[in-house]
This record gives sequence, C-alpha cells and structure tokens, in this order.
Amino acid sequence: MNSPLFIETIRLSDGVLSNLLYHDLRLNHTRKMSLNQSDAWQLGRLIQVPKEYQTGLYKCRVTYGLHLENIEFEIYQPRIVQRLRLVNDDNIEYNFKYKNRASLIALAEQKGEADDVVIVKKGLITDASYANVAFWDGSRWVTPDTPLLAGTRRAALIAEGILTPQTIRTEDLPTFSSVRLVNAMLDFQSTPPIEIRNISY
Repeated sequence: MNSPLFIETIRLSDGVLSNLLYHDLRLNHTRKMSLNQSDAWQLGRLIQVPKEYQTGLYKCRVTYGLHLENIEFEIYQPRIVQRLRLVNDDNIEYNFKYKNRASLIALAEQKGEADDVVIVKKGLITDASYANVAFWDGSRWVTPDTPLLAGTRRAALIAEGILTPQTIRTEDLPTFSSVRLVNAMLDFQSTPPIEIRNISY
C-alpha cells in the first residue's frame, strides 16, 4: 500500500525561505504521526534554491511521503479575494497538509459569486479553502481554535502574540468588522482585510 503524499508550501522572497522553524515542526509532526518516521528533517538543508529564483517572490512546494519526492518553484501571484461565502461540511478532515486536496477543492467550487469559501464544521468557523482566517474584533485579531489545518504562518503569528485563538461560531461573525486570510505565502500585515458584510451565507 502506497503511503500518502504531503506538501509544504514555503514563501521564498529574494532567495530567503520564510518561517522554516514552523515548516520543520509541521513536516516532522506529519512524518511521525502519519508515516511513523521519527528522524527529523531540516528543510533548510534539503532545499537548494537555484540561481534563477534568488530574486523576486516565489512559492517553493516540497512534496514528500516516506521520502522526499519533489521540490518545485513557481512565481507567486496572490489571489484577489474580496468576497467570501460560508459553506458547511460536518465531516471534512484535513488535519495534515495532504497533496490530495480534493475535498477542499469540492467545497471551493461552491463559492458561487464569491472569491473563496469559509468552511463551517458543526457550527464552528474553520478555514478558507487555502488559508486560515483571522477576525478583527475592534481591539485584536482572533483566529478560530478549530482550524482544519494548523498553518505555519498562523502558528508563528500566535507565538508572536499577533493572533489569539478562540472558538468562533457562525453566529459570532457580526461581532467582527473584518477578516484576513492567513497562509505561508501572505504577509499578514499587508494582506487587505475583507469586510464582514462581504461574507455571504
């Protein structure tokens, strides 16, 4: 039986790989829990950045299972997301960053006229289809304590005290003024906020 494949997506800006500590932690946790591998990999040693990717902003995608499968680089173009739609799925599981994202893609296809979805599981806000989410309550940024996938950028922002995890239900959304998407490729402080009124049900 073939083992599943997983990915790490890392921000590469002017030749510098970002947030490697948290990528290493997640990768090695995944390898231990899903693949029963106890040795620790260090992505900084595994990834050699080619000369042509030393300037500019790129997405570095590492695919792995029991072994390192592939390392790819591509120019990063952030999506423009101005409207979100809530979609419900009480059974979805994506607690590791699997290469197979079919379940998330299927939910994203329900976005209608919005730009992306926010997934609700058993009444609780989780993630967008490709990012964690953070909500502004007027004094602080809070992020759901029930994410489908605990993102690396989210982990770093929590450690820095910029994000505070808490339970967020759908009925809590009107108490917030805006939401930001959070993932490894996005610079949180410069990511445009989306007004809560632009989330449809």
